[in-house]
Parts: sequence; structure tokens; C-alpha cells
Amino acid sequence: MRIHTVTRLFPAWAILFSVFAYYQPTLLTPLQTAIYPLLILIMFSMGMTLTLEQFRDVIRRPGILGLGVLLQYSIMPFAAWMIANLLELSTALTVGMVLVGSSPGGTASNVICYLARGNVALSVSLTMLSTLLAFILTPALVWLYIGEKVPVPVLNMLLDVMKIVLIPVLLGTLLNTFFGNRLRRYQPIFPLLSMLAIILVIAIIVALNQARISTLGGIIVSAVILHILLGLSVGYWVPRLLGFDRTTCRTLAIETGMQNSGLSVALAIKHFSAGAALPGAIFSIWHNLSGSLLAGYW
Repeated sequence: MRIHTVTRLFPAWAILFSVFAYYQPTLLTPLQTAIYPLLILIMFSMGMTLTLEQFRDVIRRPGILGLGVLLQYSIMPFAAWMIANLLELSTALTVGMVLVGSSPGGTASNVICYLARGNVALSVSLTMLSTLLAFILTPALVWLYIGEKVPVPVLNMLLDVMKIVLIPVLLGTLLNTFFGNRLRRYQPIFPLLSMLAIILVIAIIVALNQARISTLGGIIVSAVILHILLGLSVGYWVPRLLGFDRTTCRTLAIETGMQNSGLSVALAIKHFSAGAALPGAIFSIWHNLSGSLLAGYW
């Protein structure tokens, strides 16, 4: 089986390993400390697919990129906070919902955008820009929405986002820019490494939350599905009403609705609780499933 085929089956692998983790949690709970380095590996792998030229492209398209970032960092955190309050979720789950809503775009969105016949170059630029802005915006938005409920260590979160996101992405980008020709034969490995890493992260979170899932599974799955549907819908129809073409609207919808849930998991484990990581783990599965189905429809 080719590497590309294996990576495209991500949702199936995620569900399979989640089921395994649910029934065999003791095998995976000792790996909790691996979540942090696994996220660094994922972001470095993302950087290895980028070049400095793509950073220059961001500067050339300020209008559409600004709209994409505005949609992502306004719709998703607000929708997360609203849904958590409407469903009267616990404090831990509310923290987790807001964390995933305040995270940057997920790397899987670029693949889904390609399958949906969207604007892949725009998708990559938006993912990259939202990832760079996460350094400031993710801690700030989490504090804005849940700062009254729980203490939010904004400075520590900011430093962690820098370590998990900014430094690995920039390092990968520099390596790919200056040594890309020599490393080209190894590049197909990086999407596979990212997929394996995020699947393991999801499985560890499921194992850590096995008892909670048995009692809260239905309500948190419903919350996550609603969150993603709102992101995809608003992300499509706002630019459509503004007169953008369908290809651009598809791209903005995918970038709005698909988050870097792995980052939210790492921040939840480090600064809050294992329970706060549960929405991010479920989000990782469902945004890929819903994104794949939507791409197939389009």
C-alpha cells in the first residue's frame, strides 16, 4: 500500500486506534508525556512541506487571507463558547471546546481542500498564516472566553505555542527551502509521520478519558459535530455572500472548520486537565470525517 493511500485513510485509522485505546487504556496512558514531542514532530513535518516563497505569497494576498483568518479566529472560538454554554458542558469540557476553537488551521485541511477541488495554494497560505498568528491569538482568545471560569496561564501558553508551533514550522520551512532538492526523496514520509503522530495523540487522549467517554460520549460528540458544522457552513456562506467564487468559498469553509486540534490537546494536558483534552481528540476524528465527506460531495 502506497504512503499516499495510507495517509488518505486517516479517519479510518483514527477510529480504529480510538476503539483500541478505549478498550485497552492501560497500554496507552503511560504515553501521556509523549504528546508534547509528538506535536512538535507534526508541526516540523508541516514546515517540511513549505518554503520561504510561500511566506512571500502571504504578503501578496492580504485581503482574502485577512478574511480567512478573521473567519477562523472569530467564528470558531465564539461557536465553541456558545455551544458549550447551550449544552451546559462542564468547566473542563468548556475549556477544551474553547481551546480547539481558538487553535489555528489544521494541516489536514490542505489535503481536504485538494480533494474538494478548492484553491490549495490559498489553503496552505491560510494554514501557515493562522499557525504563525496562533502564537498571540490562541492564548488571548482562551483568556477572553474562559478567563472568568478558570485561571488561564497566558504567558506560559504563549511560550508553549512558540515551542510547539512556531519554532518547528520555521525550522522545517528553512530546511525545505535550502535543502529541499536533497531531501525530496524523503518528503512523502512527512505526511505519514504527521498522521501516525496525531493518531497516537488521539489514542492516548481516548485512553486517558476512557471513564469520561463512557458517561459523556454522546454530549461531547454532539457538541463537536455541531461546532464543525457551524464552522464549515459560516466559512462557506459569508464569503459567498461577499461575492467570492465557489472555489474560494470552499477553501475558506475548510480552513474555518478544520482546526489544529492536536495543539489544543497538548495545551489542555499541559495547562488544564486530561478532560479538557477530550474535545480536541474527538474533533481530530470528526473534522477529518466531515471534511472528507464534504470534499467527496463537492
